[in-house]
Amino acid sequence: QVQLVESGGGSVQAGGSLRLSCATSGRTDSSFGMGWFRQAPGKEREFVAVISWIRWTGDSTYYADSVKGRFTISRDNAKNTLYLQMNSLKPEDTAVYYCAASTQWLSSRRSEYEYWGQGTQVTVSS
Repeated sequence: QVQLVESGGGSVQAGGSLRLSCATSGRTDSSFGMGWFRQAPGKEREFVAVISWIRWTGDSTYYADSVKGRFTISRDNAKNTLYLQMNSLKPEDTAVYYCAASTQWLSSRRSEYEYWGQGTQVTVSS
């Protein structure tokens, strides 16, 4: 079983920064793809970023176009923690952010993530 617990959400003004963390426990290891998704009120949960590891190339990352250049996903395997550094935040980034784990490599499909955290709220005011 896999447990994921997000933290680091909060309220910030447009242009500000936040760093989300996701503590992982259980059957996760570097072979899992770890992703961030978000869900705004009245909208579908959408992909934000993913990080996956392959032995011969190391970590690879992939981002949604809406966050590319502003958000950075990373992980510290020694601490079993996934991060999402969010810079230049916009009001449209307001959502509940979820971390998730997948056995698929670099997936952006919600259906391919088997484990989910409970979410953390991010609110960006203009």
